[in-house]
Amino acid sequence: MTIIFFIRHAEPERISGSVYNDRTYPLSQKGLNDRKLVTKFLLDKNIDAVLSSPFKRAVDTVADFADKNGFKIDLIEDFRERAIADAWIDDFKAFAEKQWADFSYKLDGGECLSEVQERNIRALKEVLAQYKGKKIVVGTHGTAVSTIIKHYDYY
Repeated sequence: MTIIFFIRHAEPERISGSVYNDRTYPLSQKGLNDRKLVTKFLLDKNIDAVLSSPFKRAVDTVADFADKNGFKIDLIEDFRERAIADAWIDDFKAFAEKQWADFSYKLDGGECLSEVQERNIRALKEVLAQYKGKKIVVGTHGTAVSTIIKHYDYY
């Protein structure tokens, strides 16, 4: 049996009203401290591999465990965070509610949740084939994990 521990990234820094690079969005000090809880949780799980979204906050969340246990973190592009828009969104809550109500809803430059789900399921199937019978860690994002759960909850 293959076992996957999906780890949603720890708390990121708060950035508001400015343009930022989502790929390099860092963890807050609390997030850096909390990743030690991830390490503690995973210590007795006999992990075989550590994978992650390429986004810094996801990598950094699993890096403490990987570094302390001699794992190289393999980056999986399709486990990345969703692309939201070409511009800053002031009312993110309203945007998110629209996306979850309509999986085809997206803004210019962004992805709809059906696109996010499709690439995450594709990545998951590739990981399951490559790591058959292994225990793996996947550093990822809340939206990614939620779309995966929704896929399997639907079927």
